[in-house]
Amino acid sequence: MDNNKAHHSGITTYEEATEIISELGIIPLATLLPDHPSINSLTQAENWHTGSEFDPWLWRARFPGEGIAAYGKFIKKKAILISRDWFPVYLAAIGSESPLEVRYNNGLCSREALNLLRIVREDEGIETRSLRSEAGMKAKEQKTAFDNAVTELQGSLDIVISGVKARHNGMGEVNGWNSTSFETVSHWMDEAGITPFEGSREEAVDWLKSEMDKLWSPAAKAWIYKVWGW
Repeated sequence: MDNNKAHHSGITTYEEATEIISELGIIPLATLLPDHPSINSLTQAENWHTGSEFDPWLWRARFPGEGIAAYGKFIKKKAILISRDWFPVYLAAIGSESPLEVRYNNGLCSREALNLLRIVREDEGIETRSLRSEAGMKAKEQKTAFDNAVTELQGSLDIVISGVKARHNGMGEVNGWNSTSFETVSHWMDEAGITPFEGSREEAVDWLKSEMDKLWSPAAKAWIYKVWGW
């Protein structure tokens, strides 16, 4: 992937990041896959958390908000961006073919995850604080269980991070850290104008392998195939 590394030696703009996500399909926020770029590795450290248009930390909310890429802790509980072209195929290849209720009855998901998904379905785009409150999980000792359930739902491709909302105080002024918001995968895809993949799971796997063969390094492919059990 030496030619790839030269091609992706560094980016400074949102538009450049969009191009690379579109080209490679899957880009983690921080370094994760061997011999494969991440937003962190491609950008300058001094641009992070500056609040400027060159701040990759702000881009991460723009990508899903503008329908450029799905964003969430999709792989190994790490934040991942998946391009709009790849995401429906990824969903067909990796996602569950059963609704969460069925998986819960079969012991394949937590009660907390099921409860949170039902709340997100009723209030698409709900932000973290409201979701914790609605779920009755505001107590400090419940934070870990809440975080685990939210991560579980992203990993199982039931929800995505749909954006980041500024917190406001009673006066309507921005106050405190921004808060992550969540949507169901199906709602986010509808809003972004992304159509589901029509083929079978096997066809989706073949499609992903074919695309990764074009640009991914052998090390990155070997790593992801192992994670996915291919």
